[in-house]
Amino acid sequence: MSEQQPVEPPVAKRLNHRREYHGDVFIDPYEWLRDKDDPEVIGYLEAENAYTASVTAHLEPLRQKIFDEIKARTKETDLSVPMRRGPWWYYARSFEGKQYAVHCRCPVSDPDDWTPPTFDEHTEVPGEQILLDENVEADGHEYFALGAATVSLDGNTLAYSVDVLGDERYTLRFKDLHTGELYDDTITGIGAGGIWAADNRTFYYTTVDDAWRPDTVWRHRLGAGLPGERVYHEPDERFWVGIGRSRSDKYVFIAAGSAVTSEVRYGDATDPQAEFTSVWGRRDLVEYSVEHAVVGGEDRFLILHNDGAENFTLVDAPVSDPNDFRTLIAHRDDVRLDAVDAFDGFLVVSYRSEALPKIQLWPIDANGEYGRAQEITFASELTAAGLAGNPNWSTPKLRIAATSFITPARVYDLDLATGERTLLREQPVLGGYRPEDYVERRDWVIAEDGARVPISIVHRAGVQFPAPTLLYGYGAYESCEDPRFSIARLSLLDRGMVFAIAHVRGGGELGRSWYEHGKLLEKKNTFTDFIAVARHLIDQGLTRPQNLVALGGSAGGLLMGAVANMAPDLFAGILAQVPFVDALTTILDPSLPLTVTEWDEWGNPLEDPEVYRYMKSYSPYENVTTQDYPPILAMTSLNDTRVYYVEPAKWVAALRHTKTDNNPVLLKTEMVAGHGGLSGRYERWREAAFQYAWLLAAADRDQYGSGQVDALFGGPDT
Repeated sequence: MSEQQPVEPPVAKRLNHRREYHGDVFIDPYEWLRDKDDPEVIGYLEAENAYTASVTAHLEPLRQKIFDEIKARTKETDLSVPMRRGPWWYYARSFEGKQYAVHCRCPVSDPDDWTPPTFDEHTEVPGEQILLDENVEADGHEYFALGAATVSLDGNTLAYSVDVLGDERYTLRFKDLHTGELYDDTITGIGAGGIWAADNRTFYYTTVDDAWRPDTVWRHRLGAGLPGERVYHEPDERFWVGIGRSRSDKYVFIAAGSAVTSEVRYGDATDPQAEFTSVWGRRDLVEYSVEHAVVGGEDRFLILHNDGAENFTLVDAPVSDPNDFRTLIAHRDDVRLDAVDAFDGFLVVSYRSEALPKIQLWPIDANGEYGRAQEITFASELTAAGLAGNPNWSTPKLRIAATSFITPARVYDLDLATGERTLLREQPVLGGYRPEDYVERRDWVIAEDGARVPISIVHRAGVQFPAPTLLYGYGAYESCEDPRFSIARLSLLDRGMVFAIAHVRGGGELGRSWYEHGKLLEKKNTFTDFIAVARHLIDQGLTRPQNLVALGGSAGGLLMGAVANMAPDLFAGILAQVPFVDALTTILDPSLPLTVTEWDEWGNPLEDPEVYRYMKSYSPYENVTTQDYPPILAMTSLNDTRVYYVEPAKWVAALRHTKTDNNPVLLKTEMVAGHGGLSGRYERWREAAFQYAWLLAAADRDQYGSGQVDALFGGPDT
């Protein structure tokens, strides 16, 4: 391969912007990049894209090979396991060459038969009806995302919403499933979701404010004209609103919640003019969720709450008096209760134990007595299990999904009368995949303050250590990085790369306290935990600094930026996706989407000088320093409404201006995408291939270290 001529990166001009809070002055030279209506800003982003394309062009053969592998392993023409709702089986199809799903249904032939039909992707299904073809809806648009897609309880009308810009503002439409015609009712600028009331003519949806906060619930009567009726507005800017319908179809719920407080209102799902009543009044620092159950013939609310119970406790109470409750599951320090789902005659409790998600079945007898809980277990230690759909209140079977890092996603039906578990589907992996060719295991490391941090490790059997290793982390919002199978990841594992997840504080893997000790004024634990995991992998001989790369996105991108500043010598490369790297600037601006509702997560630096100082001490952009950094790739989206493109743009410019090495810092901006990146499965595969090729080249220079890879990453290791 011939040597590539050096390519000079774009240089962002510096226009000093003065920011002053609590007596502290920060001069920001790149704030001008925030104005995406400025042609100069767009020109700069396009120049960065051209630079990234140029200096990574030598990786195109590897990218294409990885894309081809993902495509070859994926069953492109396929269909999901049918799910019954009323007299119909609902399912989705995919077709080779098409980017998006096709949503279908077919009639139930025998009302007493709950075994899903076994037709395959090539079968002509009697009575099949196409509800929605996403490919048709996406035609002519560079970006497409489906929000709501829900059929009325009587099966006659489809409500669906679409976003064709990536800004997460959706357009809602209604389709008559008898005629296939669209109603005139079209509602623009709504949130993604929505639900039908039980009268089959009333639809509830949310709208967002200027900061993209879902703040208002509306009720639309089909055919009654616009606008609809405003049902509830949340004035507190810390709170968002959401809507749901009980599985029993008896109640509509409106939930208002911040990161630390919640309140739920309920109304009659059959009444198109329903009034809504608060279950429990709002109390600071008390979170709760509500489910409707029938126990001994009485309507009761199941309330999962954390009042005096950090890991939550489950109570039930009469709907007529929600404060007259009894405890069903007491609080435990070692078990985090996540959710409860009610059915006719039983409950399913979802919880976390030993850093893994688990479920148990809890029968209710005719007298209203709760029976003995039954654990639903799986053989693999690292299996993540949960419910899969289950829209029916009365059902003889429970649909369950389970997966691990090396076990493709499986769907089961559990017969509630016999306990028999039937495997309905395992995610197909074409080309002869064998789970026994791979290893998954759990490890632990002691952080600098004594906390035990779990690590998930996956690799191909027989790999030689030290090996190229990809370390992933997130660590925010109590989000849990649970075991999940990935076809795309096989392209890394089969090239000898180890995949590891650092389950750092700020996530919820070990319960609420694990989250609490990784937020606000303890946020730095997230970063030091990740660094401790990296050092542990090196000390154990699993990898070396010259073979270790890091990956994280959004709040995990903040993690990437922080560890780049704190421990750059540990990594051969860092990839940050839609990274929250200018955190303090964002959290100081209440007009931005990721601000007021986020103060419970990060603190309020506008009002609290201590929070300001603490955030400034770790915000990646403001802590770029004169030192060597590893190669860095930042990827973002122009229309992202959660983490603005300007954050990584400013970060990349600051790194280039300040750092002392010759390692490349790259910025890739998708000009027609949102927070989730590109739309369409083939485009997502290409994006994954782009990322994986870069990570492989950074982590394994001996394998890929020739020609232009040498130029990009500084030459092969010796």
